[in-house]
Amino acid sequence: MVRLLTVHGYEALTKTLNGMKGSVFVLFSGSPDESGVSWCPDCTKAEPVINRNLDKAPEDAVLIHCHVGDRDYWKNMNNEFRKDPKLKVKCVPTLVRIGSPHRLEESECAKDDLVEMLFEDN
Repeated sequence: MVRLLTVHGYEALTKTLNGMKGSVFVLFSGSPDESGVSWCPDCTKAEPVINRNLDKAPEDAVLIHCHVGDRDYWKNMNNEFRKDPKLKVKCVPTLVRIGSPHRLEESECAKDDLVEMLFEDN
């Protein structure tokens, strides 16, 4: 069964990723507001698609849902997510498999067939 983790911010993500091995996926999305809904409409569309396809991921996989911050923070081109040469997060939502060049960005994250392929890809 895929283990699900949620982290808030860059520092929490890097701390969580430190020493992780195996199939690790990260979903980058806009942080939720006070009502629990992300400020990013594409993120709210992608999340149920990703959750629906988790059974396609390796059984021992980890999915880290990383909230990147509020809209103003995200729009700052100098935020840590955008500047990190390993992560290269340019947009939200972004779904990546750590250690792989494969990623889905924006509307791609809301397509069942693409999400399924990313989870199944070795």
